[in-house]
Amino acid sequence: MLKAFLLDEEALTSVEVVLLLLVLVGLVLVFKNEITGIIDGVFQKIRHKEQQM
Repeated sequence: MLKAFLLDEEALTSVEVVLLLLVLVGLVLVFKNEITGIIDGVFQKIRHKEQQM
């Protein structure tokens, strides 16, 4: 299925896939601190609720 998708001429070309991946990696690098802060906040809430039990 994946092979057929990749070989289909109407599917995304490899250049488009690479560009999409570069954009995603760039966004992660730009917002790394914000993403880390959100994840840390979630785990702190989980630990806090766990300690209350």
